[in-house]
Amino acid sequence: MTPELTAFATPLSQAASCDRGFMESGALGDAVPDGRLTLTRPSAFGASAFATPDLTVPVQRIGWRRAYRLSLAGTDLAAIVASLLIAQTVNDLRIQPQTQYTVWGIALGIVWLVMLAAIRSREVRVLGAGTTEYQRVAKATGIAFSAFAVIMVLFKLDVGRGYLLVALPVGLALLLAERFLWRSWLIARRREGLCLIGAVVVGNHQDATRITNEMIKHHHAGYRPVGVAYTDGTGGSEFAALDGRNLPLVDYGTLSDTVRATHTRAVVVAGELPGGREAIQDLGWRLENSKTELILTSQLTDVAGPRIHMRPVDGLPMLHVDLPQYAGLNHTVKRGIDLLLAGIAVVLLSPVLAIVALVVFLEDRGPVLFRQERIGIAGERFTMFKFRSMVVDAEARLALLAKQNQGAGVLFKMKDDPRVTRVGAFIRRYSLDELPQLFNVLNGTMSLIGPRPPLPREVAAYEGRVNRRLLIKPGITGLWQVSGRSNLSWEESVKLDLYYVENWSVTTDFMILLKTVRAVFGSDGAY
Repeated sequence: MTPELTAFATPLSQAASCDRGFMESGALGDAVPDGRLTLTRPSAFGASAFATPDLTVPVQRIGWRRAYRLSLAGTDLAAIVASLLIAQTVNDLRIQPQTQYTVWGIALGIVWLVMLAAIRSREVRVLGAGTTEYQRVAKATGIAFSAFAVIMVLFKLDVGRGYLLVALPVGLALLLAERFLWRSWLIARRREGLCLIGAVVVGNHQDATRITNEMIKHHHAGYRPVGVAYTDGTGGSEFAALDGRNLPLVDYGTLSDTVRATHTRAVVVAGELPGGREAIQDLGWRLENSKTELILTSQLTDVAGPRIHMRPVDGLPMLHVDLPQYAGLNHTVKRGIDLLLAGIAVVLLSPVLAIVALVVFLEDRGPVLFRQERIGIAGERFTMFKFRSMVVDAEARLALLAKQNQGAGVLFKMKDDPRVTRVGAFIRRYSLDELPQLFNVLNGTMSLIGPRPPLPREVAAYEGRVNRRLLIKPGITGLWQVSGRSNLSWEESVKLDLYYVENWSVTTDFMILLKTVRAVFGSDGAY
């Protein structure tokens, strides 16, 4: 190995394990000649990731990715078996023939597991981020039960009804729940700088810097920048300083050799390469028969994956982008889900609603509800309901506090707002003050998931694309709620709302609901 490659391989060979059971044998590859692995534990991907190693352990035969996938397979099996046993128990109560029921149940379980594998629901690139993993789990479940139902009809068997009514919903719920728990665990490890795939970013200085910083910021995607190769001749030192982090600078001319020598797992192409598409093709050829991924970044921003479709036509790759739709079947389904879940929530939470209403009233004998005019879909005004968390004359005092505004843009935020009552501080912390908005959902002025409902004075200050927030109904919760709440800047809040407006889906809504529960109990950014 040349001296240059040796210098680059030294920091790249320092791996970070997920834990003792989930270990990557070679930070970025599988093979280490002497059978030993040097480990460091980087802090937030800082320069310490390339510091002198503080721990040496034997290389494990199984990498963290394989171990993680095997763990998923095990819990998938447990979820399926549990759902089938529950269905079997229900069948016992109906006193049906058990042998035939059990045999078909085992057959269904096998097909179910096979479909989860066939649809690649455990593919590494879909784990930890996005909704693709959950969509594939749901799709595999749907195909397995559809095939089962068809067989039951063709052979005129009367054993499928119990499975369809019991095993299908229970099994799908268990599968999604265990995948969510595993994902939470994986994201927590990645937040610590573990369980990440090392990647070299290739591109001109501007594009490479942008992509590298995005990878560092969005660690949950599973990639960790470990080196940068500039294609425009910029940077003349051994290390390139990007966002305060020192990364090895790789010679673009020997990129493929360096990647192979250091067992780097991914090469991310940022923007165009000198030589255009032929250069990308040549790079792919040079990386053939290695375990390295070649990733091309898109120039499209804030466009979710499901809206992008690749269609090759006579060797010409055509990228189709579905334009956002603001009416139709999907929005009808969204409204139906809103009505169903909001109705159930009102019934189940009625004791909580009554208790909160009582304590709000008892504190100062003022009104229980706070009614405020907000702007909804297409700029329509509506009255939003909340439990009152401030003193009765809070709006009148607002002008006196204007100079203490800690918000950004057109938002007014104040961390220690003197207008908030003692009860109000508690119900705000856990978002209990927002429960009456369930009635806004029922009357059609709001949705469970959507952009933050703005005030008229905020909308009056909107400029340009910010008005696109009004294309769909505002929500009780949304991306802004699960991404920092009041800690977000105005620009970040707008960006999240616009992303949701253009890319929402039923699966995305389901994920936001799950994250909302975690955000509420974490109470981060709630004031």
